[in-house]
Amino acid sequence: MSDATKDTPQLLTDARAWLAQDPDPETRDELESLIVAAEAGSAEAVADLHSRFDERLAFGTAGLRGAIAAGPNRMNRVLVAQAAAGFARWLLEHAEGGTPSVVIGYDGRKNSDVFARDTAELMAGAGVHAILLPRLLPTPVLAFAVRHLDASAGVMVTASHNPPNDNGYKVYLGGENHGSQIVSPVDAEIAAHILDVAQGSVADLPRSDRYEVASDDVEHAYIAATVAVAATETPRDAVSFVYTAMHGVGWRTAREVFARAGFAEPTPVTAQIDPDPAFPTVAFPNPEEPGAMDLSFAAAREAGADLVIANDPDADRLAVAIPDPSSADGYRRLSGNEVGALLGWRAAELAEARADDRGPIGTLACSIVSSPALASVARAYKLDFADTLTGFKWVSRAPGLIYGYEEALGYLVNPETVRDKDGISAAVAFLDLANGLAADGISVAQHLDAFAERFGFFASDQISLRVTDLSRIGEIMAALRSTPPSHLGEVKVAQIDDLKDGFGGLPPSDVLRILLEDGSRVMVRPSGTEPKLKIYIDASSDEGSLEERRATATSRVAALAEAMRLLTA
Repeated sequence: MSDATKDTPQLLTDARAWLAQDPDPETRDELESLIVAAEAGSAEAVADLHSRFDERLAFGTAGLRGAIAAGPNRMNRVLVAQAAAGFARWLLEHAEGGTPSVVIGYDGRKNSDVFARDTAELMAGAGVHAILLPRLLPTPVLAFAVRHLDASAGVMVTASHNPPNDNGYKVYLGGENHGSQIVSPVDAEIAAHILDVAQGSVADLPRSDRYEVASDDVEHAYIAATVAVAATETPRDAVSFVYTAMHGVGWRTAREVFARAGFAEPTPVTAQIDPDPAFPTVAFPNPEEPGAMDLSFAAAREAGADLVIANDPDADRLAVAIPDPSSADGYRRLSGNEVGALLGWRAAELAEARADDRGPIGTLACSIVSSPALASVARAYKLDFADTLTGFKWVSRAPGLIYGYEEALGYLVNPETVRDKDGISAAVAFLDLANGLAADGISVAQHLDAFAERFGFFASDQISLRVTDLSRIGEIMAALRSTPPSHLGEVKVAQIDDLKDGFGGLPPSDVLRILLEDGSRVMVRPSGTEPKLKIYIDASSDEGSLEERRATATSRVAALAEAMRLLTA
């Protein structure tokens, strides 16, 4: 009998077995109440148990992520224990002489510290040298620590910018992987060990308190490496800015970095500056979401700030806003593609400044759903360019990487020290750029115009179709494959690339790339972390004046967005 066809007696048996090994009083009470209600004939309780026990959270290249609650299809201490023990077995199996090591970090979300300590105890109990970071810290500090401590692996307990009751488990590998997140087939190998552990009770797994707690030297080393990202020789305190941690863990580390780099003292968004797992001032703790930066804009208006710098809760993403008199808020958040393009241009300029007789050397990389603008920069500076599958586990692995980004506010500006997106080092790079521009009397807005005049105007849009029934995403993707569109609006489709079996050197992925005859592009893929279908639309123009380029590109994007909404309705 498959999990999908469990009858109620089997369901209750599985639930009781889970209850017997759960060390968390909160999830135990929750599950016990459900079992009692189901035994009394509650159809609602039975349905809830089915949602928790018919499937389990899949361990993949993004690790684990889900709502905190009891059962294998939720995040909880039992599931984390299974993951930690399974990963420990994989590390021991792949150890090449000596004892494998793992460094473990955690953010300020509910149960993050508990999950991290469980992981440290179980890793130590299994015979792995476990190193626990000394306090809640940003994800980039953990990614840095894997390389800095020459660890075999890293685990970060975080759900990044997911809803408040979510948590997650990200896995990194050291050695030849240089601290990047795992990719296939490692995820499947670890998942097999996790499933093997799940055949028994986590109460029987050996634990040990003989794990190491890292000193503050790890954070200090990260801070020093991140300060070094600033490259401009001109004064660095010309630009005033507001900073928000979005109720996350970024402020302590970022503030020290900003001070040591010589930037102006930021104006903090005080209501959002300290870690708070309830995220009380935002409906959704993601700088991309409508309203998430309202308090930042208010603080910037009051301070008359030149910029707004925002990190997401685990500080691996960066959002930037600039003054905009045409906006009701007085500020406009730049898109991830706009920031990505400007930081890519900066990286190309730095590469050119370091060039020898061979010319600039290195690779600019971005995910396939990010703007084609970065490829234009690479061509102009005769740098290599790589487009990768979505996720920094892929971006970070581009050969010769000097800079990489993803349109979802992720930027990798110092690949020699951190092989993951890093919202703090990206903030340093952007502040360094803005201060250098200010020294020449140029605003960020004017620099964006200069980019469009040199490389063309690139317009982008994204449609996120959030669903309650995940099967709806599969239905839409299947329909697009079985009945591909010949036109989107009035523009003819020139080519559709289906990446499900791999394409052009890219590994297999559930992505459709629609290329149109006017050079525009539409990408369609399911989200890897949320119940969403994501549609990415890009168009550009390098003909005519700046205003003509802007009008052409934005009108193309708007027309394609309307066509895709109709097609996927």
